[in-house]
Amino acid sequence: MTNNKENRVFTRRAFILGIGQGLLLTTIVGRLYYLQILSGDHYRMLADKNRIHAQLLAPQRGQLFDRRGVLLASNHKAFSALVVRTNDNWELLVRDIGSTLNLSEAEIMRIIREGERRPKFMPILVKQQLTWAEVAQLELRLPDWPGVLIEEGQSRLYPDSSTCHVIGYVAAASELEAQEEPLLGLPQLRVGKIGMEKVLDKTLRGTGGIKQLEVNAKRQVVRELAFLPGKAGEDVHLTIDSALQQKAQSLLAPHESGAVVLLDCNTGAVLALASHPGFNPNLFIDGISQDDWQHLNNHPRHALLNKAITGQYAPGSTFKMIVALAALQNKVITNETTVTCCGYLELGQHRFHCPRKGGHGAVDLSLALMYSCDVFFYHIAAKVGIDAIAAVARQWGFGMSTKSGLPSEKAGLVPTRSWKSRVLGRQWQLGETYNAGIGQGYVLATPIQLSVMTAAIANGGTLVTPHLHGQAPPGQSLGVSDEHIALLRQGMFRCVNEQGGTAFSGRILEDGLAMAGKTGTSQVRRITEKERQLGTINRADRLWEHKEHALFVGYAPATSPRFAASVLIEHAGTSKHAVLLGRDLLSFAQTN
Repeated sequence: MTNNKENRVFTRRAFILGIGQGLLLTTIVGRLYYLQILSGDHYRMLADKNRIHAQLLAPQRGQLFDRRGVLLASNHKAFSALVVRTNDNWELLVRDIGSTLNLSEAEIMRIIREGERRPKFMPILVKQQLTWAEVAQLELRLPDWPGVLIEEGQSRLYPDSSTCHVIGYVAAASELEAQEEPLLGLPQLRVGKIGMEKVLDKTLRGTGGIKQLEVNAKRQVVRELAFLPGKAGEDVHLTIDSALQQKAQSLLAPHESGAVVLLDCNTGAVLALASHPGFNPNLFIDGISQDDWQHLNNHPRHALLNKAITGQYAPGSTFKMIVALAALQNKVITNETTVTCCGYLELGQHRFHCPRKGGHGAVDLSLALMYSCDVFFYHIAAKVGIDAIAAVARQWGFGMSTKSGLPSEKAGLVPTRSWKSRVLGRQWQLGETYNAGIGQGYVLATPIQLSVMTAAIANGGTLVTPHLHGQAPPGQSLGVSDEHIALLRQGMFRCVNEQGGTAFSGRILEDGLAMAGKTGTSQVRRITEKERQLGTINRADRLWEHKEHALFVGYAPATSPRFAASVLIEHAGTSKHAVLLGRDLLSFAQTN
């Protein structure tokens, strides 16, 4: 009886245990089914992500050439040290590498912070432009340093710094740029920051490749699984002429600060665009040092500023052709109109002076341009009015971007009655029209705008778009009569080539190379009556920043124009410096 009872208890316990084992087995089988069948793809993908690393590859950047095929921005072979963050002894690893490569504490901390911030497997740049000795030292330590890589790549090189403001430079992408496009996070990749490097960045950059690598638990590469090559960036030929650019920059070099623009006056192709002082764009490629950056950023003559497109100056007498056109088109004057200049024009108790103290006597438009007679232009500006002058100025490209394509181009300023009322809250005065009539007062223009104006006069009245690459944009006819263009060209020719012309000292004597042009001086401070009486306004010992800007616009050859130039020399004191620079550049352009 007792045995039967014990058997029943044992059987019941065995049954319960069997059920428990069956449930456990079912749970295990079910879990295995879920892991291997239902979620197999997901977990295989996670396993592969630990085992397989997809590495982005930086494409080779396209090169920049001038119009004759001279290299302006090229690439050269360079070795870089990279490191991929691992979880084990990250800081110790970085410090070991830093000790081997003699990195500063600041550089070491930068790498450590980047490794903690960036995703795993994203390589971090340790050092670029490794020497052969440094490569050899790293190669010896690679077996002990998981995640350290030596990569052969390309580094940007600018062989000629005369094009620094036009070409610009490349540098590492910002964090924001890298977040928007993963390729830009590659430590070797460089993007355009200013100039044509920035304008053409996507064309020059190309597309990245992908390399699949199998890695072990220590993140060391076991083998390469797949390779998908990227596409190199495109090479681009610019309109810049390297020889003309170097000539323009060398002519500016003796001066403190200035800018030169040289255009093909029929197509608008930019042949030279120089700003002085310049800088070495190679300083930025691998990260500019703090000392170099402070030097450039705080340069007293603004070395980083491209004055040809961002410098806004009163155009002085180079603006007189616009005032003359406004008067001609509004029938205020004809080619026979004369004004008697006695050396000044009175308005109330104030005198508006002419450069020639005793006056020019009776002058027509041609002589007024030749002598740069201010009194003539005071008279006609007052008759035309500021709004009519502004309308012609805008038609000829002033007060707006020339659409050159270069970033940060300024628009200048063409004042009107409504502009002054809206911006300054005051009414326009007649004396301000006098000032605008000689390119002073509120009028502001950039050197590239002045070159576009000069090109339009030279080519017979077509406004060209200055461009640095690609096909020439179609020109815009300004609807100016041939007679009016001929009057302007006659005055500009006489200004350079006849005795008494303000640019006579800079005439080109070689047969067939004669140029036509117009001088200008731009006051930076008001000249008092006392200074005029004492005769101190032209003294060479004045402070540099108190001297007038020197300007010259010209085209050549005078009979069949091909080149149009504008020259601006800051605080040169007299336009003669700009005239001689323009002469040398236009002469060189015609013979090379």
